[in-house]
Amino acid sequence: KEGYCRIDIQDGSSCLVVPEGASVPSDVPEGMTIVQQPLDNIYLAATSTMDFFREVDGIGNVTLSSLKADDWYIPEAKNAMENGTMTYAGKYRAPDYELILSKGCDLALENTMIYHTPEVKEELESFGIPVLVERSSYESHPLGRMEWVKFCGILLGKTTEATACFQAQVDKLQQFADLPATGKTVAFFAITNSGGVTVRKPGDYVAKAIELAGGTYAFHDLKADENAQATTTLQMEAFYTGAKDADILIYNSTIEGKIETTEQLLSKCPMLADFKAVQNGNVWCTTQSLFQESMELPDLILDMNRVFAAESPNAVNEDELRFLTHVS
Repeated sequence: KEGYCRIDIQDGSSCLVVPEGASVPSDVPEGMTIVQQPLDNIYLAATSTMDFFREVDGIGNVTLSSLKADDWYIPEAKNAMENGTMTYAGKYRAPDYELILSKGCDLALENTMIYHTPEVKEELESFGIPVLVERSSYESHPLGRMEWVKFCGILLGKTTEATACFQAQVDKLQQFADLPATGKTVAFFAITNSGGVTVRKPGDYVAKAIELAGGTYAFHDLKADENAQATTTLQMEAFYTGAKDADILIYNSTIEGKIETTEQLLSKCPMLADFKAVQNGNVWCTTQSLFQESMELPDLILDMNRVFAAESPNAVNEDELRFLTHVS
């Protein structure tokens, strides 16, 4: 029907977005989530989605957050928390149900971590709150991830704005269409507290971003488990084998925190001293804002290309970088 929109999500779920003032059709399939517009009080636990709402001027529709103000890297979200228009409502695994209900929450937007605590999803739904699980971080291409802005546009009735925003990113990525290969092998990783190493799967959008930037992902032929997660954890021995001779290491600060010096890196794993990139000083760290700024992937690719194409780390002008910092 005109004004209605069905959204099918990769996990097999689907929802029907019903326009304001319209009734729910009688023939809706069983199990389909019904989302009734307008959505003025969203509980957002899928934090990487906030940037999509920002792009369509929809942060005002998000009134409940699973992050506190200090944990937001998106200024508009942080400001909303500080001025009280957005309220902390508990983490995804332990939401403040009483607060969420008192605020008249009309949608809970979760990421796939909710599948680890399915009872939370069931509890929210038992209160009549529709729950959607977004999966933008599991896309295999940067454009696939950024296209989720259309998902938020549909929810808010701003499809025109969302489509224009996405097309701007498509146009921006065209600058990388014919970049020559740099011949540099790159490992993107983080070391866990238990001593394992988290890497992106070869079919992940970060691996594709490395390729678009002219690099070769060190784990491009990794045989990872076939679950829906974008990352996999390797034992240090397996990481050593795959990344010891990589030209460049990029440390993912969003998992276990930022590193600024080689000493900090080696304190996590002394074995890394044997790595070619460590010995050559070609280790970089992502900013902690990276995975919240979902619509800025062209800038990440540009940063990567500047690092990959440089003759040496010292030849990179760090003032030009947005998402990467050199580990000294």
